[in-house]
Amino acid sequence: MQQYMQQAIQLAKSAAGQTGVNPLVGAVVVKDGRVVGFGAHLKAGEPHAEVHAIRMAGASAYGATIYVTLEPCSHYGKTPPCADLIVESGIKRAVIAMEDPNPLVAGKGVARLKAAGIDVEVGLLEDEARALNPAFLRSLETKRPYVVLKTATSLDGKVALDTGESQWVTGTEARRDVHELRATVDAVLTGIGTVLADDPALTVRLDTPTRQPLRVVLDRELRLPLSSQLVRSAKDVPVLVYTLSDDEVKRTELAQNGVELADYSTLDNVLRDLHGRGVGRLLIEAGPTLVTSLFDGRYVDEWVMYQSPRVFGGNRGVYRSSQAGPLDAIERFAIGSVETVGTDIKLVMRKGESDVHGNR
Repeated sequence: MQQYMQQAIQLAKSAAGQTGVNPLVGAVVVKDGRVVGFGAHLKAGEPHAEVHAIRMAGASAYGATIYVTLEPCSHYGKTPPCADLIVESGIKRAVIAMEDPNPLVAGKGVARLKAAGIDVEVGLLEDEARALNPAFLRSLETKRPYVVLKTATSLDGKVALDTGESQWVTGTEARRDVHELRATVDAVLTGIGTVLADDPALTVRLDTPTRQPLRVVLDRELRLPLSSQLVRSAKDVPVLVYTLSDDEVKRTELAQNGVELADYSTLDNVLRDLHGRGVGRLLIEAGPTLVTSLFDGRYVDEWVMYQSPRVFGGNRGVYRSSQAGPLDAIERFAIGSVETVGTDIKLVMRKGESDVHGNR
């Protein structure tokens, strides 16, 4: 049984970065010890994993077992209920890795299957299934995207020399790795300071074609140059700017170049607005000012830190607030992985369990 659920988990992973606020889900239909259908949820609004798997199985679904990484939905949303499809297909047994914490489902899918006489088992490889969807689970709780912060620093936490020189802190391999990271998110956000200093494109540039994330800029005074890479490419890859400016001339010029404008009130409201736009995973690549606001607000769910094995010294640290303490009150991250990427160090850290329900 575990091998089939493991296959379903691998199928779910294949859609990483494509499902927005929706979860990664995989499904496998098995009959007489043979896989007769499989599928994954590939994009928000499109058929769920169970639909693909059952369609592939066809008539062979009758009397079969379905393995699915998340409880089948039981309500009408952008797609019909998967629980009803499972019942109609004649499947006799459902093995589900975990219940769906979404209040719209939350056990109702399991109840629907049991009411139809289907044998249901819940909990097989649950930890692995939960690990598929930290963004989905976290955004359900907060109504904000799962925030991934990316930083590139020296060993002593500096983002530049005191002279201002910052390109490049890390090597070629680490910068390529960032493009792979961008390919897994729905949007990339930065501040206007970074745009003015570095003129980033914030696109995914890999050897194989990939979906481009929405590019987001926090720009209170609307200083975004019309000559920037972001504006020049806005008609090809969307750009969303949050601003407080009422400069109608600049607003019109940006709109004519394909830039969308939205009101900037608070960072919290920006994150909630992005969630409402379907952003499930948000990557933030920014300078110390925005990074400090993120840490002070405890908005960072995952921190991907690239470190150059050099010591810069000086005052250009990635974080600018002074922590008053006590130490036990300071947010803790759990180290997920440590590896070398080229000549640099890459650490992936996630919000510690004790901080998941912390004050916001």
